[in-house]
Amino acid sequence: MASDTPFAILGTGSFAPERVMTNADLADLVETSDEWIITRTGIRERHIASEGEMTSDLAAKAAQAALDDAGLSIEQIDLIIVATVTGDMPMPATACIVQAKLGARPEAACFDVQAACSGFIYALDTAWAMLQSGRYRHAIVIGAEKFSSVLDWSDRSTCVLFGDAAGAVVIGPQPAGSTAEIRGAKLYSEGGNTNLLCIPGGGSNHPTPAAGDPPRHVQMRGREVFKFAVREMKDAARDILEQHGVSPDEVNCVIPHQANLRIIDAIAQYLELPVDRFFVNLDRYGNTSAASIPLALDEARRVGRIKPGDLTLFVAFGAGLTYGSALVRW
Repeated sequence: MASDTPFAILGTGSFAPERVMTNADLADLVETSDEWIITRTGIRERHIASEGEMTSDLAAKAAQAALDDAGLSIEQIDLIIVATVTGDMPMPATACIVQAKLGARPEAACFDVQAACSGFIYALDTAWAMLQSGRYRHAIVIGAEKFSSVLDWSDRSTCVLFGDAAGAVVIGPQPAGSTAEIRGAKLYSEGGNTNLLCIPGGGSNHPTPAAGDPPRHVQMRGREVFKFAVREMKDAARDILEQHGVSPDEVNCVIPHQANLRIIDAIAQYLELPVDRFFVNLDRYGNTSAASIPLALDEARRVGRIKPGDLTLFVAFGAGLTYGSALVRW
């Protein structure tokens, strides 16, 4: 039987590897400069995982932090979803590896969602729907990436953009006396644009390395992706607000996918909101793909940018090409 109980985000957590790579460090690897990167992206530094540090390690640490914030134990979790395109292995799901690292019950359902930088919103909506079915009560939703493992460090059009990190939320029944709830989410995809942002090698089309195979690192047609991101992120933001009868000025904090500062500025102008209504940590983490929104969300809560009763808008785009938005009350 479907549940009539509203569900809310009960806790958040995040984790980033210790190693920090600055723009100056990148200039030693590829023809670029601090000024070139900042001017075009807004990024100053990013965190890079060590060789033995896996996506599941980042995910498990962020998830444990979210559990601690929610005041729940791992035994209370019925569902674990990991949004990632850089899982530990093609099989099994990284969520199953995280389950073992956290010590979750065998009864907990675990699977991955692969929607690239939109992955966290996709996973959030999926978990929310599963909880509403009445078959699950508490879920952990994680966005985690070790993007450094799929970068060509000689390609300055991509290697300067990405970093490694994880963010997580715990979802469960709305606390007694609280108005906190997940208000809604909208998901979109335009599969005809898969070639604009992809990792062409390594899938079933090219399962084993061979001479002449497509590369197994990220390839991006930056100009086209930029235009798509601005157009579809603003439409996704508009659609979710209109669907719920919310005007932009009612949103206390916007947490956009942290891909490029110029994209964020364009969305702010479209919504006619001051840029300081947007929470941005892109300068310190770069684009962490599916980890981007939950990483920023956790930091925004910890520094006091999100308070009880606030309304928060999430909006993202990613390879697929996918995009989506969500509204959350705290």
